[in-house]
Amino acid sequence: MSNWQAHPTAIIDDGAEIGKGTKIWHFSHIMSGAVIGENCNIGQNVVISPKVSLGNNVKVQNNVSVYTGVTCEDDVFLGPCCVFTNILNPRSFISRKNEFKSTLVKRGASIGANATILCGLTIGEYAMIGAGAVVTKDVPPFALVVGNPGRQVGSVDKEGNTVSSFK
Repeated sequence: MSNWQAHPTAIIDDGAEIGKGTKIWHFSHIMSGAVIGENCNIGQNVVISPKVSLGNNVKVQNNVSVYTGVTCEDDVFLGPCCVFTNILNPRSFISRKNEFKSTLVKRGASIGANATILCGLTIGEYAMIGAGAVVTKDVPPFALVVGNPGRQVGSVDKEGNTVSSFK
């Protein structure tokens, strides 16, 4: 008997590690080699690929694909339909799995709905990425980033409140 919960439509591959208290919702797929911490909430229609690591208390909203190479530390929030990449120059007719880039989302960071995070970056502790932002470079801790391309427009506190804004 597992100490985590999955909806009957979820697919959990052998070799996936899932921490106690984690909930996995409708039509999600956790692939072999994925590591999910304790007390996570994995929304519906989510894919967690091999070699992904999610810390404790991570919330993954609906329709998110977390691709190989992504690591999320504890207390990270991934908004609905946010997107991670893992290759800089994809082509369907060229296998480049040996070129996957790692992405690190540090403790407490939040990524808004429909944001895109290019691979090979680090999102700093407690940073806030606004909805729809396209992040193309590393994000400092506590930064508030919006737009396309993403740019820092201010800073937030640990609770996500704006504490400063740039003109």
